[in-house]
Amino acid sequence: MAIALGLTIGAAPAAAPAAEQVVFVSGAFRRSIPVADFQHLATTGEARGLLGDVLRLGRQDPERVSKLLNQSVSLPVVLVSRLLHTRIGDALLDRVSRIVYPLNTPEVGVPALRSALVLGVEQGDGSLSPVSFLQAYPNDHMEVNLPALMALLKKANSITDLVRFFTESPLDGLRGEATGGET
Repeated sequence: MAIALGLTIGAAPAAAPAAEQVVFVSGAFRRSIPVADFQHLATTGEARGLLGDVLRLGRQDPERVSKLLNQSVSLPVVLVSRLLHTRIGDALLDRVSRIVYPLNTPEVGVPALRSALVLGVEQGDGSLSPVSFLQAYPNDHMEVNLPALMALLKKANSITDLVRFFTESPLDGLRGEATGGET
């Protein structure tokens, strides 16, 4: 009995890694904020550590940011997975992976994002929030490329511009390709 129990425990899958640090990078500049600080802000509305300093310097209300971190979107996990495996999904993930990717390994940004989105929805029982995305991110250090993020924000003067950026731009490279039945 003890041997069977030992084999069962040994055969159980290890917990998937999750982001522990969000690393903001701009050239030689690097600052890390623990994911635990984002979780604390989302849970309590109180910002601590470097995150608290950043919000104070940026004159951001921690309560408002807490609400943003807790906002979730209901999504069917199968649909999310299927959409992320289409050409459009790949194009969107490729664009986002230029901004957010595992530290020092940007070449695996697309699979990391895909995994975080699908696992985040699955672990969130059909909903995804920024905190659940971080908890599902499959690398302990998630890099955020600040110049790329700022360029995106500069292009996106409004939500409409942001939606247009992500829905129309990836299609530009696909227009000349034959569609093999997949969208």
